[in-house]
Amino acid sequence: MGGGGGGAEEELTAQETALYDRQIRVWGVDAQKRLSKAHVLVCGVNGTTTEFCKNIVLAGVGSLSLMDDHLVTEDDLEANFLIPHDENVYGGRSRAEVCCESLKDFNPMVRVAVEKGDPSLIDGEFLDKFDIIVVSCESIKTKLLINGHCRKRTKHIAFYTIECKDSCGEIFVDLQNHSYVQKVGGEPKPMELTYPSLQEAISVPWKNLPRKTTKLYFAMRVLENYELSEGHSCCEASLSDLPAVLALRKDMCDRMSLSESQIPTALLERLLAAGKKQHPPVCAILGGILGQEVIKSISGKGDPIKNFFYYDAADGKGIAEDIPPSSSD
Repeated sequence: MGGGGGGAEEELTAQETALYDRQIRVWGVDAQKRLSKAHVLVCGVNGTTTEFCKNIVLAGVGSLSLMDDHLVTEDDLEANFLIPHDENVYGGRSRAEVCCESLKDFNPMVRVAVEKGDPSLIDGEFLDKFDIIVVSCESIKTKLLINGHCRKRTKHIAFYTIECKDSCGEIFVDLQNHSYVQKVGGEPKPMELTYPSLQEAISVPWKNLPRKTTKLYFAMRVLENYELSEGHSCCEASLSDLPAVLALRKDMCDRMSLSESQIPTALLERLLAAGKKQHPPVCAILGGILGQEVIKSISGKGDPIKNFFYYDAADGKGIAEDIPPSSSD
């Protein structure tokens, strides 16, 4: 089985069977066993990842660790429903600490803990404790570093990134080599998928991509390249950066033989104007999708996303994009 979560030999307790009865009917007792043995790390606690955390805690994941040492600010209250609107509760405390406390109330059978530290300093050995890594609101440099570590471990570790920029969102999935079962004509059929790394997926020459590739894919690549070139952290760029971002768009489109119309100025304006702001309904949609994907990965049941998912509230469409690594530059 390609997904994490270890073996499913041990039986569920009577308490687990009673609590998870409805979902066991949906995905089966074996999937629930695997879920109860899976260990998840979330780097970056925000409106989107807290929706995801709520979903997997309610589903009965084995353990969930939160890494985010940033102190809670008033801005966090807008999209993060796990933070009480009371400065006496959150004042002087990290996002991870406050959200950890709230999540424990959702399901006392799930171990929720805080991991202190800087995601950009994570090493591979540290990741061996986990089956699933979710990274949000970190620089592309940090995402690439963590994804690289995941791929070098002998243990199979599934890697995800998730970003919400106001009304738009992106999820990236790397399950490396993933085996799963898909029902075909009512019969279970073993399937195999081989995933590119994040580095491979964002390095494909644009001229090699299908013409129907979503504009959000290109826009996100322009913004992460801009943030990297300026030494910004994720989502730090703002509308005042638009002229420089448009100059970079032209440069990248020229080099990649892509029309600039594939990355509309209005879309870049929307993403820059969002900054770190997240739109709660979009957070809920993205967190729901990511929760489903992680459960698929752990259980080895169902057709997983390969390898990007995009959502834009402007048209209400969710689009999965398979960006295959290119053999030619």
